[in-house]
Amino acid sequence: MNLLEKEFHEWKKEFVVYKFALDEMNTKLNILNEEFEFIHNHNPMEHIKSRLKDPNSVIKKLKRKGLDITIENAKRYVRDIAGVRVTCSFVADIYKIHAMLCQQDDIHVLKVKDYIVTPKPNGYRSFHLIIEVPVFLANQTVNVPVEIQIRTIAMDTWASLEHKIYYKFEQEIPEAFLVELKQAADTVKALDDKMAYIHQAVEKVKDRKKLSV
Repeated sequence: MNLLEKEFHEWKKEFVVYKFALDEMNTKLNILNEEFEFIHNHNPMEHIKSRLKDPNSVIKKLKRKGLDITIENAKRYVRDIAGVRVTCSFVADIYKIHAMLCQQDDIHVLKVKDYIVTPKPNGYRSFHLIIEVPVFLANQTVNVPVEIQIRTIAMDTWASLEHKIYYKFEQEIPEAFLVELKQAADTVKALDDKMAYIHQAVEKVKDRKKLSV
């Protein structure tokens, strides 16, 4: 089911508040990133990317959930209309970003899914948050849900490839590719672990040099 032009315009108008929420989150994340870099001389966020779901994508999600196709149901049951993806160099940075977001007085964390501690069966690893952020309109304040995905660069590369394969085979990935993807996910984890080890070793050397001065 695709929306007619008039209906599509109505849904887009209702979704504009999610665009404002993305603007708010992008500003927050950039400020946190610059502050952290200034204080700790380290940039925890390599890249920040935001996206707003198309109304037709939201409709498909409502249909999968067996819900009536209404704007009200979209707002109530689809929590990832607004989404932000943050990529980092190290797994430790993911949890630093999570902690910084939780310390923001006007952010309410609704849900956390840690696919790093507990990866999906196919090997997918990422850290997901559903938060609410206030959007200040002319005559009211609206709390808008935003999904935030935080990954290392290696995790993001794997997820991007999995996503392309998923749609290439119309969601039915052959078993052989599933095995290859799982092996690649294991390689990604090993890479993240090695990068973390090297990073920690470099920091220890820097600390020793500071103490010897």
